[in-house]
Amino acid sequence: MKRLLALLAGAFGLRAVLRRRTRPAFPQGASPADELRTRLAESRTAQEPAVAEPAVAEPAAPAEPEAVESREPATVDERRADVHNRARGAIDELRS
Repeated sequence: MKRLLALLAGAFGLRAVLRRRTRPAFPQGASPADELRTRLAESRTAQEPAVAEPAVAEPAAPAEPEAVESREPATVDERRADVHNRARGAIDELRS
């Protein structure tokens, strides 16, 4: 009985493999990539006239310009420390 079931399962598996090999994956001349490219191009052309630049208010100039360092920190550790120091300063400014 086990042999019969194994033989049937093997036959169905072989049939599925052979059907997949003989059948073309996509119809002649049509591929999903080409279809997606055309749909993307259509959506881009449809959005271009509808997209308008929103009115953005100019941000207020800071009262005190921050001092800009003339040299960039050279190592990763120095850059990390610089970022942490600036973050701590911003947090302290928000708390007060």
